[in-house]
Amino acid sequence: VQLQASGGGLVQAGESLTLSCVASGRAFNRYVVSWFRQAPGEEREFVSSISRSFSTGYADSLKDRFTISRDNAKNTVYLQMNRLKSEDTAVYYCAASQTAIVSSYRSRSAYGYWGQGTQVTVSS
Repeated sequence: VQLQASGGGLVQAGESLTLSCVASGRAFNRYVVSWFRQAPGEEREFVSSISRSFSTGYADSLKDRFTISRDNAKNTVYLQMNRLKSEDTAVYYCAASQTAIVSSYRSRSAYGYWGQGTQVTVSS
């Protein structure tokens, strides 16, 4: 599967953005899809995941502001980001896996497919 992330941009603090991750290929509904982000000089960190059965998970610090969803008919996963803060500035990547188990969803190594990333910049 190939992943294409989009929707990033420059916004003011407090505004919202919705990122999209579109997958090519078949059987998208068999993939766990997650979002990670990487700020300059930092490691790539887990943001959110959505399972084959639509169960969702979030980094603790983000669960009140971010919402992940998927539309299997469109081969797309979305990340709605509200009340953005300057510390949300990062490149956001989507990742997919057919084999990841729940306990590994937050681990980068669980994912074999990655999108190219989309830049989100939040100005304060």
